[in-house]
Amino acid sequence: MSVIEQFARATPDRVAYRMVPSGQAVTWAELEQRSRQCAAALLAAGLREGDGIAVLLENHVRYFEILWAAHRIGLYYTTISRHLKADEVEYIVQDCGARVLFCSAQTLGDLAPGALASLRVTRVLLDGSEPGYSNYEAWLEQMPADVTLPRTVEGTDFSYSSGTTGRPKGIKRPLQGANAFFRTGDDARLGWKSLDRDTVYLSTAPFYHTAPVRWNMATMRAGGTSVMMEKFEPLAALDAIARYGVTHSQWVPTMFVRLLRLTAAERERFDLSTMRYAIHAAAPCPISVKQQMIDWWGPILYEFYSGTELVGRTSLDSVEWLAHKGSVGRPEFGQVHIVGDDGNEVPQGQTGVVYFSGGGTFAYHNDPEKTRQVYNDRGWATYGDVGYVDADGFLYLTDRLANTIVSGGVNIYPQESENVLMSHPAVFDVAVVGVPNTEFGEEVKAVVQLHEPERASPVLAEELIALCRSRISPIKCPRSVDFVAALPRTETGKLLKRAVKASYWPTENRIAH
Repeated sequence: MSVIEQFARATPDRVAYRMVPSGQAVTWAELEQRSRQCAAALLAAGLREGDGIAVLLENHVRYFEILWAAHRIGLYYTTISRHLKADEVEYIVQDCGARVLFCSAQTLGDLAPGALASLRVTRVLLDGSEPGYSNYEAWLEQMPADVTLPRTVEGTDFSYSSGTTGRPKGIKRPLQGANAFFRTGDDARLGWKSLDRDTVYLSTAPFYHTAPVRWNMATMRAGGTSVMMEKFEPLAALDAIARYGVTHSQWVPTMFVRLLRLTAAERERFDLSTMRYAIHAAAPCPISVKQQMIDWWGPILYEFYSGTELVGRTSLDSVEWLAHKGSVGRPEFGQVHIVGDDGNEVPQGQTGVVYFSGGGTFAYHNDPEKTRQVYNDRGWATYGDVGYVDADGFLYLTDRLANTIVSGGVNIYPQESENVLMSHPAVFDVAVVGVPNTEFGEEVKAVVQLHEPERASPVLAEELIALCRSRISPIKCPRSVDFVAALPRTETGKLLKRAVKASYWPTENRIAH
């Protein structure tokens, strides 16, 4: 008997997950029955253990019943960003080999008429009808409510990278043991990953990202309740914590920034005392932002550094972070190595490319060359970040390797100057990038978004440059500052530096990092 059946029999009317702010709630009995019928419909469509589906939906109330259907019959489920263009969606669907594609009226409406028509898959549409698509409710109703499902290994996610530096890359794992993301063993440091029936998890991000998929599925596998935001709004998130007694929550730094912009009166309206773990990852969190969040919420912030590839992971709690500000923690699994340009490990405290050994292996689906680029000749793997390790073994990230600026043969990692610029009270967001320089190849430029756009001026630009020069080596500092209305970021807060750089480089002469 699957865990979902167990919870449906024991507590049929208990809420498995609810949507906010709409308030739609799905009980264990409803989730069990509908995911059972969906699974049976997938089997009737010819899918078998090891096959795959693709899901292109907004944060929809039926999203996780579809994932549970695939999970229950040993299928891979690939979740696709609803912000991709049609050709990008088609690439992922074809590359992952999905045999069924789930869309909604909203996500299909975001694409051009007739988009995805060339895909040779079964198409299922939620919330409406469209030629070439089966209606989801009618598709389910073909199956009796008590249809029997075969016993099989659990299904799992078949995730794709965000594609911020090129085509998305798929990470497909053997079904056996693929869902062991939340095993804590006897490590007391990992209590923030211990989920049970009393867990109430606040899901703040778009469902298509790997973290919401895995955390929500893990919460429900443990019998807990997920509170799923249809769209992140700071006040709505605080209200959800207070209203539903949230115990675990997950955030990205841009959400913290928006929360901190609330007035004291707005913050004080909500009782957040049930929340024991506020977990964040996905993008670097400025020290000042994290310090303010700890001052507000107390020492309940937990940070982890990892990737969909799972070649290694580090984490730390608030107490550890306060003693090692800016760190992303010590290894949970895998050993950290900092490697210099010559391929050798550098001494403690020196900066280099972050590699992991002993953390497991993986391969990008259909892309052996990209897989090869992740590994060095010792078999160590990297997520593509640059950093260093302190005397206590805590890892600090200084930048993405892909963001390296090469000026006059010197490697410059822009995150260091970005951190300094973010400390200026006028700065809301910043990207430091390399722009063309005839003599040195590249020079350093800061592209800045202000809290108050009307403050942009040459005087402020010089003030920001001077601030940088007072804190770090001048060679690392911007030589010029441009002010913009907004910087491009993904919904998980990742800065799209490729998009920022594009306007400064002629197409035929761009430096690819």
